[in-house]
Amino acid sequence: MELTRRQLLFDAAIGAYAAQTAARPNFVFILVDDLRYNALGCTGHPFVKTPNIDRLAREGMNFVNAFVTTPLCSPSRASFLTGQYVRTHGILDNTNRSEASHKLVTFPKLLRDAGYRTAYIGKWHMGNDPTPRPGFDRWVSFPGQGQYIDPRLNVDGRDIQASGYMTDLLNRYALEFIQQKHDRPFCLYLAHKAVHGPFTPADRHKDLYVGVTVERKPSAKDTLEGKPVLRRPLPESRQGKQAGPGQRPGGPTDEVILNQLRCLAAIDEGVGQLYEALRASGQLDNTLFVFTSDNGYLWGEHGLGDKRAFYEESIRIPLIARYPRLIRPGTVAKGMALNIDIAPTFLELAKAPVPKWMQGRSLVPLMAGREAGWRQSFLGEYYEEKQFPRIPTWEGVRTQRYKYIHYVNFPEFDELYDLEKDPYEMNNLISDRSAQPVLKQMQAELEKLRRQAKL
Repeated sequence: MELTRRQLLFDAAIGAYAAQTAARPNFVFILVDDLRYNALGCTGHPFVKTPNIDRLAREGMNFVNAFVTTPLCSPSRASFLTGQYVRTHGILDNTNRSEASHKLVTFPKLLRDAGYRTAYIGKWHMGNDPTPRPGFDRWVSFPGQGQYIDPRLNVDGRDIQASGYMTDLLNRYALEFIQQKHDRPFCLYLAHKAVHGPFTPADRHKDLYVGVTVERKPSAKDTLEGKPVLRRPLPESRQGKQAGPGQRPGGPTDEVILNQLRCLAAIDEGVGQLYEALRASGQLDNTLFVFTSDNGYLWGEHGLGDKRAFYEESIRIPLIARYPRLIRPGTVAKGMALNIDIAPTFLELAKAPVPKWMQGRSLVPLMAGREAGWRQSFLGEYYEEKQFPRIPTWEGVRTQRYKYIHYVNFPEFDELYDLEKDPYEMNNLISDRSAQPVLKQMQAELEKLRRQAKL
């Protein structure tokens, strides 16, 4: 009798666990490198072709106000994974942070602890160490930035000389993981090298957009009159260090921009392959499919290329999510979504505890169409890198209407913009007498957000 009762209790517990597991979604998270927010068809680009990514937006949600808190690769990637500000997780820049990155407590690790099968495929870029990090059942990565053609890969701890185009190889590994038989929910984290420099498209895409004119924003002709930080003379020993194709004075050439968009084509193909594999296995509608970027990218706005600055093109990212159990097709979210929000979102949907040390906020309310009470401002930060002296350390606040940039070591160069009247950030209001009440409010908001960011 007692044995029978115990067996019934055990069976009930197993049934309850199975029901809970069945209700939990799979996750497919795709992170692109250096893709600016409006470089997709669904985000308004005039000629780029991204049919598979656009389909995710049609069938899901387009977050039109999505941002990174630090517009730089390594820090932003750590923020996606941990749900923390850079000042908290400590991956401050793009220098070799291999040792520290092994110690990060990531949301995939927490998902694995909660019963998920996890895979990390692609660019880690928090140091040159490509070996597996904790929390992943499947690991495919490469040292540092990697190579577009015939790259070296680390596959589950084994060093492999691969043959082919990097994006295609990563797509293939991701597809292989999706197509496996899974006896538990899974999380695929696919982090592409593209569309990062040296902007090498696949051979089949090298002639895309030939003859197309690249349109520049009015801010590409900014005189920098209100941006003394960009006009300040640099010590002779530090001049000329920003020499990459994305960092040349005046920003990238038209051909560099076109090659970035050509690199995107192979990513879009991979999105389509993963979509079809999920549909073929009957798992598509039980999968949260998220597509985003680690930061934006300047195409000559304010005479700049690359990222790092607190201007819109640098901090804004595309963010698209498809999950029909929660998200109505073709919807738009206007609330400000941040890269630190991804980790708590995935954990909440997985019915896993969200640690108190995560500083982001679950996007589930926005996905469900509930924007009331959502954040009205966010904290941005960047820590100067010696090899990129043009952009010094800054802290910033962005609200729905205003932006305040505080240069920590050059406070006399601070900037204030009214984004409603001046969307291209051409008119610095920092010395405008009529804007002083707004400046005081933004300075107070910065101090409040600083306090909130302290754990």
